[in-house]
Amino acid sequence: MKTIKTKIKLGGLLVASALYVGQTTAIEVSDKAHQLAQQNIIIDSHIDVPYRVEKQWVDVTKATEGGDFDYPRAKQGGLNAPFMSIYVPASLDNSAGSTKLADKLIDYMEAIVGRAPDKFAIATSTSDVEEQFAKGLISLPLGMENGSPIQGDLANLQHFYDRGIRYITLAHSLANHISDSSYDLRRKWNGLSPFGKELVVEMNNLGILVDISHVSDDAFYQAIEISKTPVIASHSSLREFTPGFERNMDDAMIKALGKNGGVVQINFGSTFVTKNANAWSKKRGADRKAAEEKLGKDTAEFKAFTDKYSKENPLPYATLDSVLDHIDHVVALIGVDHVGIGSDYDGVGDSLPTDLKDVSTYPNLIQGLLNRGYSDSNIIKILSGNFMRVWKINEEYAAKH
Repeated sequence: MKTIKTKIKLGGLLVASALYVGQTTAIEVSDKAHQLAQQNIIIDSHIDVPYRVEKQWVDVTKATEGGDFDYPRAKQGGLNAPFMSIYVPASLDNSAGSTKLADKLIDYMEAIVGRAPDKFAIATSTSDVEEQFAKGLISLPLGMENGSPIQGDLANLQHFYDRGIRYITLAHSLANHISDSSYDLRRKWNGLSPFGKELVVEMNNLGILVDISHVSDDAFYQAIEISKTPVIASHSSLREFTPGFERNMDDAMIKALGKNGGVVQINFGSTFVTKNANAWSKKRGADRKAAEEKLGKDTAEFKAFTDKYSKENPLPYATLDSVLDHIDHVVALIGVDHVGIGSDYDGVGDSLPTDLKDVSTYPNLIQGLLNRGYSDSNIIKILSGNFMRVWKINEEYAAKH
């Protein structure tokens, strides 16, 4: 991707103004798009920094060579309220290790704030986000991806609420003790487990948002039937553009989410966004599995195969327009009050769209929305207003229970 950069001054802040030339798009970012990014709260409801620093520690309070998030790029893009994903792999389900890892990842986020209290702050409420934004800080609210660390014990739910968790993705890539997963062919519970149904009620009572990303369709419908408050899809896209991909939401689910008052936060990963990239991912997975069975996982032959495969079968990256199509589709179905941003930065690897490669590029998204005729007020809803509305409703419900 070719990038031509200039500099402009906005309210005393020097920011990048760029012409990004992707595979099929060329977008010139206007002063207005930068102003909307810098002057409003931007919530991205799913960024995988905690697990990234668990795998290899980097100081994201400063510029980093790799990854999709760090402080300078977040400031450049206007990102000021990224939900840090406390992600626990399904391989740790039903083990004490899941709870230990969740606590460890929260420790990392507290350490980041401790290293740079002039840059970051943990946020546990909508009022925290608003107050920290006014101070020029980047809020770090916390969401738990995979409810495995709860271990079937509501005392653990309280523990993680006290540590700052404000949404829980009920399951991840396998059915757990709470819910079936969209990725798992086994439907252990035919939706939610008995404990999962109890958990949704208690999450409402505490003010922890119910996140239906990753769960099976049956679990989705059961969750919104039980929940007394609006739910979220923290990082999901739409099945309309990826037929047969259950991880995304179909039109009937989107309409049900709208009636519930919830919000779908669009995932940027190319395999979530376009049919071609999704098909590429499925074929690559099957080919890798066959090669691994033949050659062995940790062999030089398998590594040579994967290197050659990547060169000969490159991922067909999505574009900014691909992501905008998902936003448009939600708006057409249920209105602009029910869509937002859940990029999955630092979580989807090298699969991000050509014009949305890291957290510096939210102005590209805003410019795309402007180009499609969205008003300033509706863009602000998409950036954070819709998520904040849902979060506040959950807070208000919990205050009464």
